[in-house]
Amino acid sequence: MSRQQLAVQRARKSFQTGKTKPLESRIHQLRNLLRFVTERRRDIAEAVKKDLSKSEHGTELFETLGVEGEIKLAIEKLAEWAAPRPVEKSLLTISDEVFMHPEPLGVVLIIGAWNYPWAVTLQPLVGAIAAGNAAVIKPSEVCCHSAKVMEELLPQYLDKDLYPVVTGGVPETQELLRQRFDHIFYTGSSAVGKLVMEAAARNLTPVTLELGGKSPCYIDKNCDITVACRRITWGKFVNCGQTCIAPDYVLCDPSIQNRVQEEIKNCIKEFYTDDPKTFEDYGRIINKRHFKRIMALMEGSTVVVGGDSDESQCYIAPTVLKNVTGESKVMKEEIFGPLLPIITVSGVDEAIQFINEREKPLVIYVFSNDNKLIKRVIAETSSGALLANDCLVHFTVSSLPFGGVGNSGMGCYHGRYGFDQLSHMRSCLIKQLKMEGVNSMRYPPHTAKKLETQHTHTQSPEKTAQIIIKKVQCTMATTLMV
Repeated sequence: MSRQQLAVQRARKSFQTGKTKPLESRIHQLRNLLRFVTERRRDIAEAVKKDLSKSEHGTELFETLGVEGEIKLAIEKLAEWAAPRPVEKSLLTISDEVFMHPEPLGVVLIIGAWNYPWAVTLQPLVGAIAAGNAAVIKPSEVCCHSAKVMEELLPQYLDKDLYPVVTGGVPETQELLRQRFDHIFYTGSSAVGKLVMEAAARNLTPVTLELGGKSPCYIDKNCDITVACRRITWGKFVNCGQTCIAPDYVLCDPSIQNRVQEEIKNCIKEFYTDDPKTFEDYGRIINKRHFKRIMALMEGSTVVVGGDSDESQCYIAPTVLKNVTGESKVMKEEIFGPLLPIITVSGVDEAIQFINEREKPLVIYVFSNDNKLIKRVIAETSSGALLANDCLVHFTVSSLPFGGVGNSGMGCYHGRYGFDQLSHMRSCLIKQLKMEGVNSMRYPPHTAKKLETQHTHTQSPEKTAQIIIKKVQCTMATTLMV
């Protein structure tokens, strides 16, 4: 039996003991996870520094703070999330107890990504623990230092059988996908997402796919271009552009293209100095394979800002490209790096058409002072999210579901949405063995009078209430006579 099989077997055996059902047990594990993140903050930062050249403060801001917030929210709200949820009743069930009961799915597989190796691996884990599941955690092998720290230290805090960490590359992941899970939560590329979904289908396992795509950013020529470019520059080049919700390309009117380029150039200098290569808060491309892939994407486009690179350090400077069309090489795949193409469009009509001719993105960004224009983009496009006049920050709002649509993913998480995603909403109805007269309308023989009674479902609430009261009074009278 393989190491992966053993881990899944232990997790399922431990889950079947029922130890995850009590809320106290889940809260205990969540508190241990919070303790892990706070006590091992330095270990996490050092690992991310080795993997992505990210600064300690950058790691805290973009990796651990969000995880801590999710854990604290889950601990605070768990009793509310896990409570039975009453639903609207019908005439036939007016005296019954009717509700949805959230129950654990079972054993969840969480496959993390390398670009934010802690945030996108541990945040789904928070939802899995809160919902009462066991979880097999598979960190990305590309971030080898983070994966090693997770494998060595996380079991010191969480139940080793319920939440095993399984490391390895493609063969180990493939072996995991051959096992039966009750849910698979994958973060990564659309290409691999299709393989995960194919593997899950063999066991009819539901999936959450947090993918990516080319997220467009439309700049209205009448907006505050200075502020817009400042926020776009931050959103694009944080983590060296290796963010699934980074603006992938800019759409703007030709009349403001030069100014957009100049404003972004100024912001790059302000944020990362004249030499981003030596600046602590500007990271590196994860490895040489991705370095070469990103560099190749610039072919056929004109560099107007940046363009410097150093393969030995996997360094690519923040770069802005012009003379880009929908057929350019840089527009054929998600960039996932520090290249920002600018494509000119005649206005919002052409921008919407351009967006709709392509796969549904994870997020659409719109910069405009015109609320009607923003609402129009919302109404006439489709994406996992839409953010107006800022970048990335919707990811931090736990009360918003985070996820894609179409090619950018399926399912969602964060806060209560993560709990619900990894729970089964069990439909429950509890009826008393009393007042049988009320139920007589559903028993044979079926008559026109009974059918007329059934039609009261479509009556006004007042009329329905009158019928119910009359029926109950008749039933009570019959009972008293007996």
